[in-house]
Amino acid sequence: MARKYFIETFGCQMNVHDSERLAGLLDQAGYEAAEAIDDADLVVINTCSVRERAEERLYTELGMVPGRRAGKRPIVAVTGCVAQQEGRALLERGQRVDLVVGTQALSRLPAMVEGLTGNRPERVDVNPYDNVSFPLGVARRSNPVKAAITIIEGCNDFCAFCVVPYTRGHERMRPAAEIVDEVRLAADGGYREIHLLGQIVNHYAAPDRPGCDFAELLRLVSDVPGIQRIRFASPHPRHVSDRMITAMRTLPKVCRHLHLPVQSGSTAVLARMRRRHTRDDYLQLVDRLRAAMPDIALSTDVIVGFPGETKQEFEDTLSLTRQVRYHSMFSFKYSERPNTLASKRLADDLPAAEKTRRIVALQALQKEIQAEIHRQRVGSVVDVLVDSTSRRRTTELAGRTSGNTVVNFQAPDDLLGRVVRVRITESGPFSLHGELADAFGAHLPPPVERSGALAAGSRG
Repeated sequence: MARKYFIETFGCQMNVHDSERLAGLLDQAGYEAAEAIDDADLVVINTCSVRERAEERLYTELGMVPGRRAGKRPIVAVTGCVAQQEGRALLERGQRVDLVVGTQALSRLPAMVEGLTGNRPERVDVNPYDNVSFPLGVARRSNPVKAAITIIEGCNDFCAFCVVPYTRGHERMRPAAEIVDEVRLAADGGYREIHLLGQIVNHYAAPDRPGCDFAELLRLVSDVPGIQRIRFASPHPRHVSDRMITAMRTLPKVCRHLHLPVQSGSTAVLARMRRRHTRDDYLQLVDRLRAAMPDIALSTDVIVGFPGETKQEFEDTLSLTRQVRYHSMFSFKYSERPNTLASKRLADDLPAAEKTRRIVALQALQKEIQAEIHRQRVGSVVDVLVDSTSRRRTTELAGRTSGNTVVNFQAPDDLLGRVVRVRITESGPFSLHGELADAFGAHLPPPVERSGALAAGSRG
């Protein structure tokens, strides 16, 4: 009887994709995905340390791992950013952890599990490894329509608030040929949308192809038959070049959506954050993007309550939000992350209640802007890539526009993986509702059926 694994995932798209690759490696090692954590012989908790209380969330999760299954304890492995950050300390905190596998050692998990039966088992690996390649096709993908593909690991920027350079390591690029091969494999498997992932995805420079920057990589991926849409996350404003803008404007498969993290609307705060761009730099970039692509949808990340943030500096963030009019926003209250420059040099001096007041004000403004943008779409016809059943009603399908807006509508199940035209009839601040107008691209086959879903939960 095959041993079973269960993967619990916290954090960003890269963590979700790491879990897909871990699942594939375990499949190759002879394991089967468990339907529930209680049925697992191996429990993997893939962690994220970007947000507040990441370590506490891990220990809460460890407390929920069943102590015994049919008289036998499951093996518990902690992987990802908290594993990289805490290392051997995870074995010494009193919680039952068998293995600690850092972000750069994920491919060694199956071997480390097998090694537990040896005389000198290796229980912790947080060593740096420059190799960023996994076996081609190993990922056990969790979405039937979209395929995530990592192009860069690590980061060299060291923004003052960010723990990523300390948990993901220095910047390492995958060869362009390897990326394109994985895109082709995904297309052959019926995947219609590609998500290119990297800490600073638009800083890409191919190690195997001189002169191949991010713009050129977008062109290479666009040339792969069968792919209908290309997205990427997350770029840095500082690395949005004219070549990248031209590629986005001229390549039809590249979605008209750009996630463009600003973090603050205050130049003074941006300087303390070590973001290396000013408010004016950012607004000029927005103007360039909209001049090239008037229909582009912009989203962003914002941190409120960064050390020293004054009321006026927060007002600068509100005014920038009003000026840019983002289609969506991820906003966070600042919290110190271990090892970062801010934690070492800047006092976290803003009271928690004031941080809460500010983020509530920012989110209320953004909700109002989104609701107005969405109201303007009522009556229009939009192209939607159908990717799931609606969260609102199980009798409906859902998908996203090129601008990344969720649209729910009534339609037959066999449209999954197709691009359809939907007439928008209703709007809300977070999604649109519509009715099927007509379908196009009917010459494309539906996505290939895949056995089972990833045995993992993903939580931000």
